Amino acid sequence: MKSFRNSANSQDKTPSKTSLKNFIELEERVRYSETDQMGVAHNKNYFEWFEIGRTEYCRQRNIPYKEIEAQGYYFVVVEAFCRYKKPLRYDEVFLIRVHLEELTPKKAVFAYELLTKDEKKLIAFGYTVHIVTNSRAEVTILPEDLLNKMREQKALIK
Repeated sequence: MKSFRNSANSQDKTPSKTSLKNFIELEERVRYSETDQMGVAHNKNYFEWFEIGRTEYCRQRNIPYKEIEAQGYYFVVVEAFCRYKKPLRYDEVFLIRVHLEELTPKKAVFAYELLTKDEKKLIAFGYTVHIVTNSRAEVTILPEDLLNKMREQKALIK
């Protein structure tokens, strides 16, 4: 993820080829309510699409948020980044790719790419950084069993 950070100092920091390992991919469509008067998707929706992808990533990897929260742990977003490369328009079908970029006992970093469906051209890319908290919103560490389950998925990236 270091290639994304400090992106203001760079003209075009695109995801590295290694960022494409062990990703999940799902298809979405731009809804009318997600667009402005000109039919262009509003920038805030990209972060919602990132969340849709992240939730599905966890579900497909058998580490659903519901299970994590049932144990009293929460992934709180503390940083979010998106680089917009091409606008999405009403009714356009696109792909969301997500993978777990980094994992520590107190932090998880997810990386995202939005791509055109047919040509797989980059629309946008970004990341979110999450810290682990308990139900009192105090920073904590994940229990060993949950951390190991997530590490198993992270190990598949390498």
